[in-house]
Order: sequence, then C-alpha cells, then structure tokens
Amino acid sequence: MKIQDLLRKDVMLLNLQATEKTAVIEEMIQSLANNGYVTDFETFKEGILAREALTSTGLGDGIAMPHSKNSAVKEATVLFAKSNKGVDYESLDGQPTDLFFMIAAPEGANDTHLAALAELSQYLMKDGFADKLRQATSADEVITIFDQASEKAEEPAPATAVSENTDFIVAVTACTTGIAHTYMAQEALQKVAAEMGVAIKVETNGASGVGNQLTAEDIKKAKAVIIAADKAVEMNRFDGKPLINRPVADGIRKTEELINLALSGDAEVYHAANGANTTQASEEKTSLGGAFYKHLMSGVSQMLPFVIGGGIMIALAFLIDGALGVPNESLGNLGSYHEIASMFMKIGGAAFGLMLPVFAGYVAYSIAEKPGLVAGFVAGAIAKEGFAFGKIPYAAGGEATSALAGVSSGFLGALVGGFIAGALVLAVKKYVKVPRSLEGAKSILLLPLLGTILTGFVMLAVNIPMAAINTAMNDFLASLGGGSAVLLGLVLGGMMAVDMGGPVNKAAYVFGTGTLAATVSTGGSVAMAAVMAGGMVPPLAVFVATLLFKDKFTKEERNSGLTNIVMGLSFITEGAIPFGAADPARAIPSFVAGSALTGALVGLAGIKLMAPHGGIFVIALTSNALLYLLFVLIGAVVSGILYGYLRKPLDK
Repeated sequence: MKIQDLLRKDVMLLNLQATEKTAVIEEMIQSLANNGYVTDFETFKEGILAREALTSTGLGDGIAMPHSKNSAVKEATVLFAKSNKGVDYESLDGQPTDLFFMIAAPEGANDTHLAALAELSQYLMKDGFADKLRQATSADEVITIFDQASEKAEEPAPATAVSENTDFIVAVTACTTGIAHTYMAQEALQKVAAEMGVAIKVETNGASGVGNQLTAEDIKKAKAVIIAADKAVEMNRFDGKPLINRPVADGIRKTEELINLALSGDAEVYHAANGANTTQASEEKTSLGGAFYKHLMSGVSQMLPFVIGGGIMIALAFLIDGALGVPNESLGNLGSYHEIASMFMKIGGAAFGLMLPVFAGYVAYSIAEKPGLVAGFVAGAIAKEGFAFGKIPYAAGGEATSALAGVSSGFLGALVGGFIAGALVLAVKKYVKVPRSLEGAKSILLLPLLGTILTGFVMLAVNIPMAAINTAMNDFLASLGGGSAVLLGLVLGGMMAVDMGGPVNKAAYVFGTGTLAATVSTGGSVAMAAVMAGGMVPPLAVFVATLLFKDKFTKEERNSGLTNIVMGLSFITEGAIPFGAADPARAIPSFVAGSALTGALVGLAGIKLMAPHGGIFVIALTSNALLYLLFVLIGAVVSGILYGYLRKPLDK
C-alpha cells in the first residue's frame, strides 16, 4: 500500500481557518466526519488528544502528524491540511506549523497502512518535498507531488562505498505509538549520516513490529549504538558497546549531535548486567525521582484499561440488580442476585482482578524488561491474594486450613512488589554468571525462574506489613466523615486541576482507583467521587469563562470553550490544557480553587462513586446524582468566574 492510497482528496483542507491547536484538530476531524471516514467526532477527538498528551505530534520544520487508531474510524485515511498563516502547535522546535497530516486508522485494522505511514514520514524528510506541498493549490496537485516522489523513490539509489576505514554505527528508533516519530527519526539519522560520510543501519520498532532488524554481526562491527526511543527496546544485545540513549525527538531534531557523540568515543559503555534502564548518555542522567515516576506510570498506563473496563462492569451489575429489585433478605447478594447482573459481575471481576498483577508486572518490565515481567505479575498476584508467611492456605491430614487465607495488600503491595521484582531480576542479571554458551538459556530460563522464586518469597514477607498498612488505610477511609472527608475531597479535587493530566493529576486518579477495589461492594468510594468531580471542573470552567467574559477571548477560544463542555462532562480534564498552558499564573489557580471546592463538597455530602471513569455517562453509579452534578456545576462556575476575571483583556 502506498501513501496515495490513503490520501483522500475529498477531505483535504488547503486553507485551514483555525489558528489554535485544538481548533485545528477539530477542523480536520470535522472534515473526516463530514465525509464519512469518522463515525463519531468526539470519540476520535479523544483518541487524538490522548496521543497529543503523550508528546506533541508537531515534528518541527512546520510539519505535524496527529494520529489515532480508533474505533470511530470507518476506513484508514490520511487527511492533508495546509495553513497559510501557521499555527502554534507546540511543535518540537517551537516554530509555527503549517502542514498537517491527520492519520485515522480503524481499531481492528491490519498493519498494511503502517507501511504507507512510514513512507509518508520518509517523504517529509526529503529536501524540498515539504516546500512543494506548501505551494500546492489543489488536491490533484498534492497527489501529483506524492506520485512524483514515489517514482523517484523507486529509482535505485547510488551505492555508498563502505571501506574498512569508514565509520559504521547502528541505531534503534521507537516512539510510543510506533507510527510517525519512529520513521521520521530513522530517515533523519540515515540522511544526516550520509551527509557526514558515516555508514549507518537503523532498526525501527514500529507498530507493525521490528523493521530492518540489527544482526549480531551489525552490532559487533558498529563503533557505537544510538537509541532514539520513548519506549523499551531490546537492550541486552548491546552489552559492551558505547551507547547513547535519548528520546525519539532527539533523533529527529538533534541528529548530527547524536552521531558526533557516537563517533567521539565519549559515549558510556553499556553493560547489560546492570539493566537496560540504568545507562544513559553522560549529560542525560535520569534522576531517582524521574526514574521512579517513569516505572510507576509504565505500570499505571497498562493497568488503567483493566480498572476502567472491569470497574464499570461491576458497577453496572449493582445498577442492574438495583433496577430489577432485590428482596431485603437477599441484599447481601446485590450485584449477583439476577442472572444478567451476575454475568456482568463475573466478567467485570475477571478484568478487575487482573489489575494488580498487570500493574506490578509492567512496573517490573519497565525496570528489567521482559525477564522482569513474570516476576512482576507474580508479585501483583501475591499482593492481591494476600499470601504471606503464616497465611498460606494448605491441607494437613486432609483438613483444609482456609482460616489461613491472607489479607490483600492492595495497590500499595503491588506497587512495592513491582519494584522489588524489577530490582531482583536486575540483581540476578548482574550477579548470576553463566558460560557464554548458556547466555540464551539465562534469559529464557534462569532469569524468569530465579526472579519468580526470589520475588515470591520476598513478597511473602513484604505482604505482612503492606497488608497491615493497606487495611489501616482502608479502615481510615471507610471511617472518614465530616471534616476529614472534606479535607480528603478538597486535596484530591485540587490535585486533579494542578496539571490537568500530568503527574499530580495521575497520582490523585491512581489513589482514587486504588480505593475503589475495596469499596465497590459497599456502594463505591468517596475518594473516587471527589477525583472524578474535581477532574470534570477545569474544562467546564473554560466554557463558563468564555461565556461570561467573551471580550477576553478570541473567537477560536470561544469555540474551543464550547467543545470543553463535552470534554468536562466526559471527565477529560486535558481539554483545559491549552488554556492552562497559555496563561498558567491565572488559569491554574482558578481551576484548582473550583476543583478543590467541588471535591470538598462531595466529601462533605459523603457521595460515593462505583465507576473509575465516564463522567456524566456513569452518573447513575453515584450515590446522589443530582447533588453530584450540582457540586460539579458550583466548582465550574467558581473557577470560570475567577479565571475570566483574572484574565487580561485582549489586545485591541
């Protein structure tokens, strides 16, 4: 498949009207929706914004490639758009963006479209190609430019003579989604290396798998290794080689710097025994706090789908039984009394039950790569079941000892277990020596086996204090009332608005979902209710501000304020990010004030929530829907008025 097969002339926008990032995204999505390629505007927009939250798809040099593999996409499509004014798209180089390629891929699609997207990335790196697109005045002319570039690409490239004296390096590129940045970095490295007279082979870790894979011979003869990646790649193969490890954006923007560093002899030598995550270029050292956050969020990002899917299914089971009616004498079976409710309960329980093993597993994976995965899963499972020394069910003389069943150490136990598993596997890597002929067996046999044994027995000890802490915390939360609940709601609600999707926001959200596991059977969690209510306030506050203080916002900002209604009601706090980023000194304190107030009111009223996500769509799963909505509205109005009042008037 060629890129021309995905470029649709009927959706192209050769004169974008929007001048702000979110508005540009909405204008492009609207074109896709109007022409039937996207079936649900908001669902696809949510996917695009979720990708932007990871890192901007503004690649620099005036080019942006927003993309999403999404259930709302009817067929794989690439929309080309051009702005004659340029847009502040938060690009990697900080410069205005005028060329846009919005990539829409169906959720269940095969990977044939990825090859076309890789081709697009490579075209955009070629000299003069983007300038031709900037001069295009019709959709047909755009297609012709790509056809001509395709014909040139098929011509055999002149062979580069590689003598024994030619420097040779290898590189690996990878981004979180494996679509755009991966191949842009590959093309940039190859292009700059050719200009510098350096031979290079670049492996891509894209969404369709590993491409142009490095062989053992390639690595052996390479002078150094460049890793330009935002996700884990296979590192053990580079043991003993000078290695530079940078974000994928540096592969695109700082290409010459990376190659010069690789050739200088100053790059640190990578030692696999110390773990893939510990080696960085000398000026790119990761702080202890940064490393902790990276590993934590690796586990959280993999856990959340299980929390959301399983949690809502369980909550729906209670809702179904409540709607169908349960006799007073059977209230203990609420959620499983009727057969249909029981089905929801079992399915949701299966998904929700995997939450802790998946979380701990991917924390360990982030630390120690694949060998850490199984040990991490085991640690999470032990934390979930509460197994500990003296609390191991077993049968003696034919009599089961179910009384020895342990107490779950919950999210905190899984968190500690994930880090323990990763650290122990790294220790095994470093200190367990085997003959070189058995190195392969070490990775697939010894590391998982020894890691699991060590992690399992350590967790049997760790679970004792962690279970006590978890139990005490849950008991404390269950007993909260009055002023204590107000304080809890105030803090959690305020945290949701501090960075609107960043580390502080995620910390509050993870805490809320952690309380849900222990409280969903008793009607839900006040903490979770405060978290979701606080997170709904900032986008709604943007709408209130743009409605009441119209003279202080541009037309594009007012239009964006309207879309923030949907974002806020859907519990997508990130909708307020453009406004918070544009005027943080005034916007963020205003948002925090309203979110904290809403969280405090929720705590004061003791409102509980059984679902971990969904906003207004799961409002029926709160213990008092009308009061809950009223508190969200109060917070939004307070924040909106504060923000609008503090914001400077527009320049005339």
